[in-house]
Amino acid sequence: MADGFRFALIPPGSGVLCALSGGADSMYLLCRLLEGREKYGWRVQCAHLNHGLRPTAQRDEDFARQWCERQGVPLCVERADVSAFAREKGLGLEEAGRVLRYRFLEDAARRAGLELIATGHHAGDNAETVLMNLIRGCGLKGLTGIPERRGNIVRPMLEVSRRDIEAYLTGRGVPHVEDETNADPSYTRNRVRGELLPLLERLNPQAAAHIAAAARRLREDEEELSRQAAPLAEEGLNIPDGVALPVRVLREAPRPLALRACAMALDRAGLGSGAVHLESVLALAGGADPSARVHVPGGSVTRQYELLVFSPGGDPAPPAPAPLREGAQSWGEWTVACAPAVCPPKAYVSPWEFYLEPGEYLIRPRREGDKLTLGERPSKTVKKLMIEGRVPAPRRERVPVLARGERAAAVGGFGPERDCLASPGAPALHIILKEEENVL
Repeated sequence: MADGFRFALIPPGSGVLCALSGGADSMYLLCRLLEGREKYGWRVQCAHLNHGLRPTAQRDEDFARQWCERQGVPLCVERADVSAFAREKGLGLEEAGRVLRYRFLEDAARRAGLELIATGHHAGDNAETVLMNLIRGCGLKGLTGIPERRGNIVRPMLEVSRRDIEAYLTGRGVPHVEDETNADPSYTRNRVRGELLPLLERLNPQAAAHIAAAARRLREDEEELSRQAAPLAEEGLNIPDGVALPVRVLREAPRPLALRACAMALDRAGLGSGAVHLESVLALAGGADPSARVHVPGGSVTRQYELLVFSPGGDPAPPAPAPLREGAQSWGEWTVACAPAVCPPKAYVSPWEFYLEPGEYLIRPRREGDKLTLGERPSKTVKKLMIEGRVPAPRRERVPVLARGERAAAVGGFGPERDCLASPGAPALHIILKEEENVL
């Protein structure tokens, strides 16, 4: 029989776990794997997950057990409470079922000592996936369809049509069960399968096959573009806040490569990377605002002047205000050292070391209206000083301000208020501020 089943995906002598639902696609898959068992020495076992979502779920489990027993194929069966898992994780039933199914298959393959997991996705499934991604809005990657191989999961049926599957099963008298939810129009995929794809196949009976073939060619293009984008993404550095990527990398790269570098940086930071998010991140790099930010699934991306910082989770809260005391004390990423002293001839040593008048001081984040007069320069707000000093916006609340009453007396890295400096030869507080290295 000449069809598109890809025996070459599975090396001779491999151990293969067949994901067996009992439906036509998985029964076809099992039969072809058993052919491979005879031709290529594959070790074949099956796994069936009972989702318990349909009245016929037990019927499907019983069918899978009986068929595997007659064929002499080992079968692993497990039951899952998909509804409870969906509620716990805030997922739809379809997505929750998918997560649990692959988790079960990975575990079953590991316990059985099998290298590969085979699933029954066929050409129609591939075409449906491409069409759904196109309708929802996607980039080139979304048009590449279902991958033939991902990790230890192989899909040897992606070029096999539904007609081929039905003809094979009918010709050999192989039974299967029908999942009644496949006709439920409340699922988008079912409407694409039952309405859109049949319309396209009336225009061209080979529509699904042609879409699958186009997806395969587009995947080759996507893989080459991703290969070229990888060195750009590798310019990103791991930092305490996530991943930092120089803005110039994205500005200078051709747009297709820049988008893929964004996706790789997001993935490296553990963040989501839908098409709309990639566009937003790229706009962030090309924009004029040096402190702009966009939110993405799992966190945010912040422009910090010439860097883009990809950060999981929310911004860390600024440290709580704390009284300045003698000795060294930590305040966020800073260490503030204070010691009684006699002021030397020069009270100002550097923006990180100086002598203040004695008194009670509070270490706190900046407040609206804080001002400093640094040396002979005009008075400026602390906010403006930080902007001029190119302190990234998310970091500004974590720079220590030494306050005396309501007045800012000094700011870490910028220096002391002129009027708060001690007089030479008079009692003073010797202040040294130090920021942790490698923190943006």
